[in-house]
Amino acid sequence: MPALIKTEHVGRVTWLGRVPHRNASEIVGEPIQSMSLNFDGMPGEFHAGLTRLSCSRVTTQYPKGTEIRNVRQLSIVSAAELAIIAKKLDLDEIDPAWLGASVVVDGIEDFTHVPPSARLQGPDGVTLTVDMLNQPCHLVSKTIEEARPGHGKAFKAAANGLRGVTAWVERAGTLTLGDTLVLHIPGQRAWRG
Repeated sequence: MPALIKTEHVGRVTWLGRVPHRNASEIVGEPIQSMSLNFDGMPGEFHAGLTRLSCSRVTTQYPKGTEIRNVRQLSIVSAAELAIIAKKLDLDEIDPAWLGASVVVDGIEDFTHVPPSARLQGPDGVTLTVDMLNQPCHLVSKTIEEARPGHGKAFKAAANGLRGVTAWVERAGTLTLGDTLVLHIPGQRAWRG
């Protein structure tokens, strides 16, 4: 019996990007037309790699700088949720490059809260495994503030629960603008702990 259930929920890729580098004061991506992915993520991208050094997100498990599995190879955000954030910030739009986004998907409701371990599968079989929701980042606030003075400081509050998810590559392949991603979810009840 399959452990993952193929759903009727399908998203369309409306933006692809990469972060070529990052510094201590900002994170800025750049748009691309297609994305070749392998088990390390996207070759040449800042977040690529089979492993990474642990950061503040996992300090209850590891001291900062501990080598761990990289489940943050990609940042996937929702077009609808970006529009909500933009409205909260009194902006016409949020440029996904400001967030260092890898993929913007349109058509999957409540996207930031898809269950951990869900899969997003593209037309050629490329499969992205959702790790968890992505927390708003102070570097994004700085990037937005630089691009739109007076609007960046409110980003963390505006993006809470709307920042998308982090993911890693389960099956290699290619994503192209306009591709569809089919959502597969774990076949288990919600945890009651």
